[in-house]
Amino acid sequence: MSTRAVDVIEQVDVIAGYTTYIDLIRPMIQGKKLVATAMKKEVDRVQAAVDIALAGETCAIVSSGDPGIYAMAGLVFELCEKQGIGILKPGSVPFEGKSLTIEVVPGIPALASGAALLGAPLTHDFAAVSLSDLLTPWELIEKRINAVAQADFVIVLFNPKSKKRDWQLQKAQDIVLKYRGPDTPVGIVKSAMRDEQEVSMVRLGDLHEADVDMLTTVFIGSSASVAYLDFMYTPRGYSGKYAM
Repeated sequence: MSTRAVDVIEQVDVIAGYTTYIDLIRPMIQGKKLVATAMKKEVDRVQAAVDIALAGETCAIVSSGDPGIYAMAGLVFELCEKQGIGILKPGSVPFEGKSLTIEVVPGIPALASGAALLGAPLTHDFAAVSLSDLLTPWELIEKRINAVAQADFVIVLFNPKSKKRDWQLQKAQDIVLKYRGPDTPVGIVKSAMRDEQEVSMVRLGDLHEADVDMLTTVFIGSSASVAYLDFMYTPRGYSGKYAM
């Protein structure tokens, strides 16, 4: 968590977030007003935060990782646009009409924290794909996996498996195996930088047997990625240009 994020959380009147994320920062928010909602209540949560801010209180919507990567920042802008709410940046001069000052505070996404725990799997080009088909049709997700696998990107998979969505990861594995060998290294990071953190590596051919859930980020190597000792890295290409 950045220092700026800590400062904002300490300064605002109200904290809004998914119940699990509220629990993670509960020691920091004693005495704050809270808006905590369950999964699939994202619109209600963000609308409540917008209404609170329009009423004159400061409100922080907390997300896991970075708020702009598979998180709530986009929904804030979307709701403001649909409701004709003006958006100001911090320090802007206020104008007539209904408006809010919005700051998106950057965080550390799972693709960055997870990569650091594995070594350096993202040193070269990579693509991130969420396997959750709750908001995106599976046909589109499958099309994207085919495209990035064929283009030989390192692939970071978010939301790989849940109790109700238990087949998507193996389908993604099958697609990538069309373009990469079964010995391709795959990094698996669960609960990166949290108390329950688990880090492991498997072969692409064995990915379907890995212990994976919604708190897991999966890093599928490109054809150049290497498993070395307990680490995984993707060469940038220095050895082909410089003597090493």
